[in-house]
Amino acid sequence: MQEIERKFLVDPAAWDTFKKPLPSKIAQGYLSTDPEKTVRIRIKGSKGFLTIKGKTQGITRSEYEYEIPLADAEELLKSFTEKTILKDRYEILVDQHLWEVDVFHGKLEGLVLAEIELNSEEEHFTFPNWVTIDVSSNPAYYNSNLIEKL
Repeated sequence: MQEIERKFLVDPAAWDTFKKPLPSKIAQGYLSTDPEKTVRIRIKGSKGFLTIKGKTQGITRSEYEYEIPLADAEELLKSFTEKTILKDRYEILVDQHLWEVDVFHGKLEGLVLAEIELNSEEEHFTFPNWVTIDVSSNPAYYNSNLIEKL
């Protein structure tokens, strides 16, 4: 399966004034942060997930995600990952596209990133007023690299 995703920084002032839905709490860690193949464990709300992602080519990469039992996800995070990213995720529909806005906590406090998944790299979409700089091609903003700052 292919994932085509654009990622943007968020203007804190515009985001603060935006009426938001309730967020989902996310905790995630990595079994592998190899750029050729990342393996992530995530707890989102009361569900666990295992995600495998291939190397990014432009803004496209292969992605396979599977729901796993919550207890397994908790044990994998505790026993097999060294660091955990904590963030709140807001899901916001703008026109026909779902934006996922992540507000990071802990040592990444203050970082807010917005992601949108597309059907093609050329697909057009509406930019919300809180979206600023496109960081899609900047590896520093991949979660698998952000975790190294913890």
